[in-house]
Amino acid sequence: MTNRISLGLIGFGNVGQGLTQILAESHDQYEKELGLDLRITAITDPIKGSVYVQDGLDPLSLLNTVKAGKSLDSLPDGKTGWDALSMIRESNADVIVEMSYTDLKTGQPATDHVREAFKNKKHAVTTNKGPVALHFAELAELARVNGIQFGVEGSVMSGTPCLRLGRELLAPAQIKKVMGIFNGTTNFILTQMENGMTYADALAEAQKLGYAEADPTGDVEGFDAAGKVVILAQLLMHTTLSMADVDRTGITQLTVEDISSAKAAGERWKLIGSLEFKDGKLAASVKPQRLPVTHPLASVSGATNAIHFTTDYLGEVTLIGPGAGRLPTGYAVLEDILAIYR
Repeated sequence: MTNRISLGLIGFGNVGQGLTQILAESHDQYEKELGLDLRITAITDPIKGSVYVQDGLDPLSLLNTVKAGKSLDSLPDGKTGWDALSMIRESNADVIVEMSYTDLKTGQPATDHVREAFKNKKHAVTTNKGPVALHFAELAELARVNGIQFGVEGSVMSGTPCLRLGRELLAPAQIKKVMGIFNGTTNFILTQMENGMTYADALAEAQKLGYAEADPTGDVEGFDAAGKVVILAQLLMHTTLSMADVDRTGITQLTVEDISSAKAAGERWKLIGSLEFKDGKLAASVKPQRLPVTHPLASVSGATNAIHFTTDYLGEVTLIGPGAGRLPTGYAVLEDILAIYR
């Protein structure tokens, strides 16, 4: 028996288009193998427009429309003009996929979108760090009270399933410490510096390739990684932290000489996010660290992410994979949707 699932997308940037591409290519396979008929029925985006078709929108038509620079409002036979809250309340979406811009100071507007979804008895999936880092406990309880689910896998390492691995498979092994490379931009810059570039040249290269924003502060000063550490603290270590609780230092002060000195000692600089219980208290940090080249995280280069768990019963476990990108993050959304209906 096939279960039709209607999806309402808030935001149609890289992540939304990545999810749409996956459904364009693999919808029939998911229906055949999993019994899930996944249909995008509504999209709202402040720049690309909005559209709603009760029986579902054609994924290829959606992608071709935005590729041609046209508004989603131009699609035939669709209802248009909704903002995000109207779409949540009035569409037939079973799952709201929240992919608006990230704000690590307030968590808005994404947090209000997730709250509204839960009040309307709709599951919510988000790749947005803001609501998860700042309001996870409240939102998780609101989901529980309303008997629906909250998917957040894509908020830390994109489609690389670090949260599911930690929460479901490694939790019984008693996780004592988590450390990882949670920001691909800074890891790319450090890799380029090890290859001889200055910090300024490596940053310029990262911006040219689209890894770094025009204003790279969130990445290079460690705010992005700190948000992910706060999320990991709540979901894996069951401890609520604020952004201010994370001892944060970025990579902007590292020089070519620092990189060379580490290299000569058989070490590499990495921006490491870390969580560890010390004297019964959870210590959280994001800071550049020199790791021996034999450490699993030392070999992670370029824009790749990685997480390293230390457990009582399984010892050390490392997971390496993409931490960003159109298809990997689109896949993170799909992971959560499939988990809801598994």
